[in-house]
Amino acid sequence: MPFDLILRGGRVVDPSQKLDAVTDVAFSGGKVAAIGTGLKADPGTDVRDVSKYIVTPGLIDLHTHVYWGGTSLGIDAEEFCRLSGVTTAVDTGSAGPGNFAGFRKHVIEPSQVRILAYLHVSHAGIFGFSHRIMVGESEELRLMNPIEAAKVADENRDLIVGIKVRVGLHSSGTSGAVPLDIALEVANEVGMPLMAHIDHPPPSYEDVLARLRPGDVLTHAFRPFPNTPATAQGTVKKAVLDARERGVLFDIGHGKGSFAFKTARAMLANGFYPDTISSDIHQLCIDGPAFDQVTTMSKFLCMGMELSDVIAASTVNAAMALRRPELGSLKPGSVGDATLISIKQGQFDYEDVVGEHLIGDRKIASEGVVIGGRWWHPN
Repeated sequence: MPFDLILRGGRVVDPSQKLDAVTDVAFSGGKVAAIGTGLKADPGTDVRDVSKYIVTPGLIDLHTHVYWGGTSLGIDAEEFCRLSGVTTAVDTGSAGPGNFAGFRKHVIEPSQVRILAYLHVSHAGIFGFSHRIMVGESEELRLMNPIEAAKVADENRDLIVGIKVRVGLHSSGTSGAVPLDIALEVANEVGMPLMAHIDHPPPSYEDVLARLRPGDVLTHAFRPFPNTPATAQGTVKKAVLDARERGVLFDIGHGKGSFAFKTARAMLANGFYPDTISSDIHQLCIDGPAFDQVTTMSKFLCMGMELSDVIAASTVNAAMALRRPELGSLKPGSVGDATLISIKQGQFDYEDVVGEHLIGDRKIASEGVVIGGRWWHPN
């Protein structure tokens, strides 16, 4: 089969194959067709010289809010993904069973970029989140809709990858961990993983972790105090280590209030790397401090994580969390998504959610995106 597109001569970094080499990547029929040097172009093949760039599997942002127009926190997925090098945006609970149909029809299906979703157990998802109105949807147990959530998740398995719930003082108030228990019932019923948001206690970090199952995701995992995973002595809490041992996944979910350099330094110093790096992009953090996926990745690069580990946390690891092994890889036969990045050298000012600044010497920049085996929005 003739190649539709060849990315020629880039440094290909694909942790799913433990690959880091200068080579070509070819696409055909919407999939990765071949990797190798000197791949032969046909007369109709789109050949791109990418020798100045690093080629990675299409970046997956495991925590976004892209129900644009349907919720006040939603941002435009296509614009964000093109600028941030993301080929799969995973919306985490913007919609619940009461409004997922609109999300699917009006945002997901028309989108050129892939959008997957964790379905919120609350009827209307995260409906009261803006600059002026902040309503924790999990505060009101009357909004919990487990029966409809299970039905909607089951009927939309092509797009829904799991169940989402938010717990903590700001999102569940005096309801505490009860919404989490309800969401776990739904996740068990439909056989899907759960993603749990955590903010200020109650419940505590330990209380939430104790409930999570293998394959479940704790997002906002590197939070500032309170509900931080690190102790005052700079060690990792035993409950955190125990949870990882039994298969709970730890996601960054940077956002407006959920990532601190102090916490990250402690965790990385103990060799506790995040399973997945995600931006938690939404209207209240797209202009800072999160900005986008590549900026969030850059922070970890500047804190000492190896580039291959940073890329893995945004590709193959995220694909495994989603249970979508066809994503996050450039193995022949995988979905034909790729991201082109460069590593800028200089002095770059990064900020966390508590106002601490880090002057980093490197910045990951998005230079181009391939979606479904085609160059997307050529620069």
